Amino acid sequence: MHLCFVCVGNSCRSQMAEAIARSMGFEASSAGTHPASTVATHALTVLESRDIDATGLHPKGIETIDAESADMVISMGCGVSCPTIRIDQDWGLEDPVGGPLSQYEATADEITRRLKALRATHSSSL
Repeated sequence: MHLCFVCVGNSCRSQMAEAIARSMGFEASSAGTHPASTVATHALTVLESRDIDATGLHPKGIETIDAESADMVISMGCGVSCPTIRIDQDWGLEDPVGGPLSQYEATADEITRRLKALRATHSSSL
């Protein structure tokens, strides 16, 4: 199952979601409507602390991904308006950017919880 995560900056939530999803066996990509210049340091720290591979993560614009080939497009909850792509789910996650490491950890925990639930309901697609 291919999941595509979208948000505004593609520097925190969607990057963590992409990496965590891949570590769980999903095919995953991410992008933003106004991508930042780098992935947030705390996001990378959280992934590293969980032994999740962050190789190749970098902010990308939505025009660089093929959302049509994704089985599900998930907005991270930042009011993303993507007129050129569909949004199948909006996870409504608070943006941890600029916050403490603990906020990034809580966000990663919630992403993991939601991905486990998604895997349980779509296990035949994996």
